[in-house]
Amino acid sequence: MQAEIENTYAEAFEGLCSRVIITADDKETLRRAAQDATATPSIVIGRIEGGVEKRLSQKETPDGRIGSVVQFWGRIDKRKPLTDSAKKFEAEMSYRIRQDILVKPFTAVFDALPNPEGRIDTMERIGHCGDGFEWEERSFGRDMIIVPLMVPDFRIERYLGYGRGVIGGNFWYMCRTKEAVMEAGKKALKAISGVEGAIAPFNICSAGSKPETRYPSIGPTTNHPFCPTLKKKLGKESEVPEGVNYIPEIVINGISIDAVREAMKAGIGAARDVNDVLRISAGNYGGKLGEYEINLRELFP
Repeated sequence: MQAEIENTYAEAFEGLCSRVIITADDKETLRRAAQDATATPSIVIGRIEGGVEKRLSQKETPDGRIGSVVQFWGRIDKRKPLTDSAKKFEAEMSYRIRQDILVKPFTAVFDALPNPEGRIDTMERIGHCGDGFEWEERSFGRDMIIVPLMVPDFRIERYLGYGRGVIGGNFWYMCRTKEAVMEAGKKALKAISGVEGAIAPFNICSAGSKPETRYPSIGPTTNHPFCPTLKKKLGKESEVPEGVNYIPEIVINGISIDAVREAMKAGIGAARDVNDVLRISAGNYGGKLGEYEINLRELFP
């Protein structure tokens, strides 16, 4: 029996996105570089987050090696020009590339964002890791910076595109058992990975949050009405349905609203058929914070 889909919506936001290809000589180095660079979802605390969109074969990459498409995401300050948000985004993304990709042997980074609104010059914050000994050359049909390293050498495309996309699409799958949490989550993530332009930065997330908090210095705190262990304590304030013991969330970012909608539909469709998944819902803030409302019943009319 399929899980019931509630008549509600996910609230999503406009975000700043860069999409790159990481290449390497071997699968393990590639896996570590891609995962390390995107391991900490941090937009909610003012940093950036990312995710691995898909793997690429040797025939699909600029340099003929195995690769991964990776997305990086940051917030947009609506009060200022987009270029101001891009400057902060550039600094944060450079940390991820320098500390998590450049340090892996024989890695390279290429731009992969279609129709960018602007471009980041990677020389200042990444290229100059060569301490002035870096150089530029035309390789693989692209303008590349070569950073000399003790294990030669790191290569990165001189300009990486950035543009607007959608962050924070989401759905909740309410479960009776632990086993359902993991089985449904894995199936949902696999389905989402097949959607071009979408990522799930938290994978299976146990910590849905709410905008109001008693402790603003630490950022978003627990969405207490939906915590199963607080059901008895909260009484009528609890929003946890009968029989539900776990409410995991899957968050989705995408380079377009269509990509987010498609990924949500794919993920929900995969999760709702798993035994002991009882209901499908989503996180929103009453439409007060996000530019986009994605109604679950419109995805599954």
